[in-house]
Amino acid sequence: MEQNHFIQSIEETYHTLTKAEKKVADYVLQNSRQVLFLSITDLADACQVGETSVYRFCRSMNMQGYQEFKMQLSLGMTETPEQEKLSESNELLGDTLKETAEKIMQSHLSALRETYCLLKQEELELFLEKIDKAKRVFFFGIGDSLLIAQEACHKFASITGKAYCISDPHMQVIAASSMTADDFAVMISYSGATKDNICTAKTAKQEGASVGCITRFRKSPLTAYSDVTLLCGAAEGPMDGGSVSAKVSQLYLIDLLYQEYYTRHYESCRKTREKVSRAIVEKIF
Repeated sequence: MEQNHFIQSIEETYHTLTKAEKKVADYVLQNSRQVLFLSITDLADACQVGETSVYRFCRSMNMQGYQEFKMQLSLGMTETPEQEKLSESNELLGDTLKETAEKIMQSHLSALRETYCLLKQEELELFLEKIDKAKRVFFFGIGDSLLIAQEACHKFASITGKAYCISDPHMQVIAASSMTADDFAVMISYSGATKDNICTAKTAKQEGASVGCITRFRKSPLTAYSDVTLLCGAAEGPMDGGSVSAKVSQLYLIDLLYQEYYTRHYESCRKTREKVSRAIVEKIF
């Protein structure tokens, strides 16, 4: 399929769609640029249909799922010269080194500011309460989000002995299946639509564990299983998956949770960190 004909393909397929799918098609055709930054749940709400109808629409367009649909939609738009450039990398073409450095800095600062503005005191307090009361805290992520989960586990493991991170998706579900009401699963996912994350969160929830999410979208298939959600502020297009700005905003939230937990449990955290420092000092020349 030619990407620059993708919108035309929707129009050509329109007569074969169901009534609910046509609602999705109508919204996409009228708001194609905005759709690039919507979760599947946000789009379903905007069209006043269920998430299943959005998924079926994507399948009717011969896409495997919503993320592939957004990617193809984005490719179709960016290949049109007169369209405004959507890709983060495209915006840097032709810039000098100094201009590139400044734009990247501003992008990261913007992500941090938006994340700060999205913070809600009660949600942050609840997230900290869940970490505090849990006997075990598991940090889960897939792909780029796994890097954030590993960093979160590394920071908390240095001040408390209850932090864990599992990298293999199958082992994540196995771990979730053995959780109890005393455990807290922290799911890190920008889109909130990664199947492995959703499966792990659903399993943990079924076993009675608390679930927290660090994500971009308040409404998504993942947050349906979340007891508390913290939002990161980076706006990431389909072609910018794994952007550093998104990671920076997620790391900001992790660092905030870490610093506040350390402050509230200063004596015990200080002793644990001293033990950790003594344990690893032999590994450093």
